[in-house]
Amino acid sequence: MYLVKDFYHKYQQTLDLKVICGKSGMTRQIKVPQVHRPGLSLSGYLKNYKNQRILIFGTVEVSYLRDLEETVRRQRLQGILTHQTPAVILAGKYAPPKELFDFCQQHQLPLFRSSLKTIDLLSRVTFLLNEEFSPSMTCHGTLVEAFGVGVMIQGDSSIGKSEAALGMIERGHRLITDDIVKIKLREGSYLEGSGPELTRHLMEIRGIGIINVAHLYGAVCVRDDKKVDIIVQLEQWDDKRFYDRVGLDEKYRDILGVNLPYHVLPVKPGRDVVLLIETIVLNHRLKEMGYNSAKDFNVKLLETITKKQTRGKDAIESFAQSKN
Repeated sequence: MYLVKDFYHKYQQTLDLKVICGKSGMTRQIKVPQVHRPGLSLSGYLKNYKNQRILIFGTVEVSYLRDLEETVRRQRLQGILTHQTPAVILAGKYAPPKELFDFCQQHQLPLFRSSLKTIDLLSRVTFLLNEEFSPSMTCHGTLVEAFGVGVMIQGDSSIGKSEAALGMIERGHRLITDDIVKIKLREGSYLEGSGPELTRHLMEIRGIGIINVAHLYGAVCVRDDKKVDIIVQLEQWDDKRFYDRVGLDEKYRDILGVNLPYHVLPVKPGRDVVLLIETIVLNHRLKEMGYNSAKDFNVKLLETITKKQTRGKDAIESFAQSKN
């Protein structure tokens, strides 16, 4: 449940919000990530009007209300302000019309003022609400950036995720978060990973303890967030299990409705996990550029088989003709 007070406390300074009245109504719920400038609605046209959005009054709305008669002004405001309206924000430094102030005070509807211009305020509030309402989740793993690609390393506890990430940092790659990855859907099309503020830039290495990557390797080796592009699942090598040796069967994992390339990487002594993860990343970049090594090899293999079959057929036909 996202309340008006949550929005106010988080973005008070960003939006330069000041409470005019209705402070006791800060527990009103914001149900939709939308804002509305009640231009046409103030004229009395309320068809398809949605009353669950934050209302922003700008210069045009305030000037229009002041030109109306007091009775009409009160009637129009009552038509758009309901118990489901989360809050009202006045853009600029205009004083609220008396009827608007009285209505918000009487019904405990939060009324704010912002020094931002109407268009700036509208766009910023829309963006911030979309950020707040974006689907998100938390998962266990380590997120690093390698060659510009966001790699989420997952696996059972003590499999070596943090050690692999530390080896990648040693090679010049960057850490986003260790152990806990907070994932948020952005613009409905891609995933962005980050870490808790408490453990930002920190890693836990068994036998060593907590280390600060930014202090050890420099600020260039860390960043706060990154788009998640691929998932690498580390697991103990199992001799009884068949592991893909060609790479034709591409695997994906669905996270918040986005399919991410998914690679299972078996771990055993002697395997350079860091080098293998780098190879996965570089191969992923090649695929994005339109080149698939496995498919190219498969095409060449089929062409070679076809040529041999053709030569064998020609040889048999030649042999049969020589007998005749």
